[in-house]
Amino acid sequence: MRTNCRKTMIVPLTAFSLLSLGGAAVVSAQNLEEDFATATAGAAAAGRAVLYSCDIPTNRVGFGYLQERPSEEGVKAVDIYLRLYANTGITRGKHAVHIHETASCNPCGTAGGHFDPGPNSNTSPDGNHPFHAGDLTNITLDRQGRGYHMVTTTRVTLSDGPLSVFDEDGSAFIIHTNPDTYCPEGEAAGCAGGSRAACGVITPYP
Repeated sequence: MRTNCRKTMIVPLTAFSLLSLGGAAVVSAQNLEEDFATATAGAAAAGRAVLYSCDIPTNRVGFGYLQERPSEEGVKAVDIYLRLYANTGITRGKHAVHIHETASCNPCGTAGGHFDPGPNSNTSPDGNHPFHAGDLTNITLDRQGRGYHMVTTTRVTLSDGPLSVFDEDGSAFIIHTNPDTYCPEGEAAGCAGGSRAACGVITPYP
């Protein structure tokens, strides 16, 4: 049994609470920019992503925001907020979410495997899972396919360093068509969520 894996922590995100829009529709990109600027004020580093459908790459289906902050343990923590809009064709229920190793979404397969820059890197989506640096928890969507997800991870950073998602080839969010089972029996085809439903390249903010 591996005991030295890095943990992904799930905690309430006060900084992103103002971005949790409940059942309300997203009113405008300008409002989102203003909310994000407020939420990330004073953050050591921040990032964002616009999520597009993997089936229809011109269809915007949601967005993601990230901010880095110090933690009481002395390591960097990254707060992540993801939002998926209603009626995009992505079905209700749980969907796997990961940070993938390349800043490319056209097509979604070019995002590569899961972000895992360590010395023993294994980016295979269904292999070494859920021990990748980019492995996150499932997002749950309502009957209209709408949902939001807030999670904190200490496995990646936004600032410079060996775990930065802004490395040479960047990184991207992938939302999968199926839930992440976290591969309890080890490597098995599709155990990390299967095919790809949405993709968003992560870029620095502002």
